[in-house]
Amino acid sequence: MRHTTKWSVGLAAVAALALTGCSGNAATTAPAATTAPTTATAATTAPTAAPAPVTLTMAAWSLSSTPEFKTITDAFTKANPNITITLKEYKAGNDYDTQMIADLAAGVAPDLYVIKNLNNLFTYQDGKQLMDVSDVAAGYDSKTSGLPLYQVGGKTWAIPYRQDSWYLYYEKDMFDKAGVAIPDGKWTWDDYAAAAAKLSKGLGGGDVYGAYLHRWQSTVQSFATAQTPGASILSGDVTYMKPFYDRTVAMQNTGAQVKFATSSTNSLTYQSQFGKQKAAMLIMGSWYVASYLASADKGDAIKFNWGVAPVPQRDSSTFDKPVTFGDPTGIGINPAIGSDKVAAAKKFLAFIGGQDAALALSGIGIVPAYTSDAVTAAFSALKGVPTDTLSKFTFGTHDTKPENQVSANNPKIQAILNDMNTSIMSGSSTVDAAIAKAQARIKAEVLKN
Repeated sequence: MRHTTKWSVGLAAVAALALTGCSGNAATTAPAATTAPTTATAATTAPTAAPAPVTLTMAAWSLSSTPEFKTITDAFTKANPNITITLKEYKAGNDYDTQMIADLAAGVAPDLYVIKNLNNLFTYQDGKQLMDVSDVAAGYDSKTSGLPLYQVGGKTWAIPYRQDSWYLYYEKDMFDKAGVAIPDGKWTWDDYAAAAAKLSKGLGGGDVYGAYLHRWQSTVQSFATAQTPGASILSGDVTYMKPFYDRTVAMQNTGAQVKFATSSTNSLTYQSQFGKQKAAMLIMGSWYVASYLASADKGDAIKFNWGVAPVPQRDSSTFDKPVTFGDPTGIGINPAIGSDKVAAAKKFLAFIGGQDAALALSGIGIVPAYTSDAVTAAFSALKGVPTDTLSKFTFGTHDTKPENQVSANNPKIQAILNDMNTSIMSGSSTVDAAIAKAQARIKAEVLKN
């Protein structure tokens, strides 16, 4: 399954919007709340009482550096002052799902929780830990991308509010200091590796590197899967990942990027490595735009001259429409929610995938699931977002393929591939041996044939 995200931030769109006004799509702000229809009453009927206050709880992570959760809940509460949403902070990364699954099983999970990516959607749904929200989904249309990916068994189990794509972030001043040409939008992975090596040398070495690659398996594996024609981890054959790993291992062994072991031991974060000029390049998801801007405003990151380029490509055939990956991010309802809160929770889901939520998210640099000219203009106008030609091309032109397949086998195979990634990147196994072991495990433990 694949889908293409179109996110145009060109000046033409902004100019056109200025002429026509930003409120042209007001009628499609969000689907109507899924409450029962009311019967018309006589003019002499007493005034309707104000809705009773409702407080919902919602899971989130890294609240100090991830402003999207407060932004979207504040926007909703402003439009619905009788409904308050309290955020419960969880650990980030893979720990989030581990904690959430445990809390759901223990009956202490929040009323609403974020589905970080599609990897565990089937696990949550199959475990009866998500409420059917097909009635909310019926109010949306194609302007809200990623919605069909939340379907299992013909029903919808979460609503997307964000649509991620992965980009190459780069710090222009560090390129100038090292005497290396900035990305031109036509880099293969070999070009990227060569530039990282030159940057590390030109920046003087030490703890400053040409590139930082985070520890997640997706930073290698998901690009290999997205950019290799016909590839799928569900097949059990992952030999296509070998050249991607060969190159990545060589980069850390030659000092072009920090070693996996160093990153793990020191618990390095991608925010600090790029944001504090420890690396000239960072491959990361589109959410990092908002994260960097928020950190720079608070003084947790250095303000510098930066840009965004397409991720390196497998070969030149996709330069015109670069292939990348990214899952939508959605929110579902805990089926253990109190019956008196269901209507409010569904009203929130009827808000998050619409234009008002999208405008709020665009205003902090998050690419929302909902697309419109007004949303595009809001993102374009955000102070600090790069507006050079290559950055605008990157935001607007890419073929974004899902990182995960909604399948019972996907989480099991991803767990095996995570072990493979750790063994390769830590140097405890060769690339060939680790791939062979992973494939044998997938066949024996998952496919069983």
